[in-house]
Amino acid sequence: MSDQLRTSADRSPVPGFRPRRRSVGAATLALPGLLGLAACGGSGDDASGDPGTVRVVDYYNTPADDTVIQDTLEAVGTEVGVNISREKVPGDQLIQKVLQMSSSKTLPDLLMLDNPDLQEIAKSGALAPLEDLGIDTSGFTQEILDAGTYEGKVYGLAPTVNTIALFCNTALLKEAGVEAPTTWDELKETAAALTKGETYGIAFSAIATYEGTWQFLPFMWSNGGDETDLATEQVAGAGQLWADLVAEGSASKAVVNWGQGDVIDQFKAGKAAMAVNGPWNISGLQSDAPDLEWEVVTIPVPTEGADSVAPLGGEVWTIPQTGDAEKQKKVAELLQKFVSPENQLAMGAARSTIPASTEAAATFGKEHPELATFVEQVSTARARTAELGPEWPTTAKAIYTANQQILVDGAAPEQAFADAADSLG
Repeated sequence: MSDQLRTSADRSPVPGFRPRRRSVGAATLALPGLLGLAACGGSGDDASGDPGTVRVVDYYNTPADDTVIQDTLEAVGTEVGVNISREKVPGDQLIQKVLQMSSSKTLPDLLMLDNPDLQEIAKSGALAPLEDLGIDTSGFTQEILDAGTYEGKVYGLAPTVNTIALFCNTALLKEAGVEAPTTWDELKETAAALTKGETYGIAFSAIATYEGTWQFLPFMWSNGGDETDLATEQVAGAGQLWADLVAEGSASKAVVNWGQGDVIDQFKAGKAAMAVNGPWNISGLQSDAPDLEWEVVTIPVPTEGADSVAPLGGEVWTIPQTGDAEKQKKVAELLQKFVSPENQLAMGAARSTIPASTEAAATFGKEHPELATFVEQVSTARARTAELGPEWPTTAKAIYTANQQILVDGAAPEQAFADAADSLG
């Protein structure tokens, strides 16, 4: 997930991937609940009227993202025979912009959305089902398709995705005589052994935002917890793990205020020996802390041999209903080329994200060993909106609120999550 990160009923691993522990040198969170769109976009008097120009709207503005997206769009645009007119909207303003464009019938020809937002926009009727436009979605894992699906139809495709795993300071592990943890018991023991002086054993984000929920999901899901029923011992058990790590002093009490950027900063500074975070931080680690020795492993699981199930982050690309059927076909051709395996590999390498197709991901893991753990973690990952659809943001808020009650107010995890379930009706 980008830092705005955002999973699937089908939890089978990616074909060809056998989940295993790997250790190598190493969201998009959901935006607040969306208002339903009042009307589908129409061609109206918008700038999309030029048949030779494809209007694109996205929120990529960091140098690596911006450059590779622009270059890839222009390359496939040349193949299709169209020009690219791209508008970059700040991430926290994108959905409001989409609402405004829909109301004024000025939706773009190609629209990027953070994957948890797709279902709400698709529900409004503003997006075209991709298969109706002849787009081939084969080769994508079901979990990744779920992230772009609403009521059984695929409305968005992600060329690359991301997730979270566990970064470990290998020098500190060696000094303490411990190895990277694989189970919850090992996690607690290792974190305690690594806690010394101003260094905590582990850092994670338990902030009262969707980032806090995003980081909690691997622990909740891997323990058998489910977003459809928060009042279970499996969900409470994950909450208890976090509470124990803080109560035992292995994690700072400040985790309730830390976003993911703060977490990785603690790791860079040597103030956290382990940190839950994503691949988007790898380039920063390499440039900001070149002498730091580190590795990445999958999120520890409750019992040895269980699957580590993390959330899928990343953005999906959609084709809005602009009212111009002929142009939509041209845009569909462009999107098909944009998400080709070759472009997935190129964009993944440039952005430290994981290709969405099974074969491309397998190739990518071999070519980029520093990201191989994330390839493995993605193989069992889930789309956050797969079970709850447009209702996911409400539940995400209930989850991070419960964890705040546990870590700040000292509430028992069973009671906090029972209250969370009651709040959802």
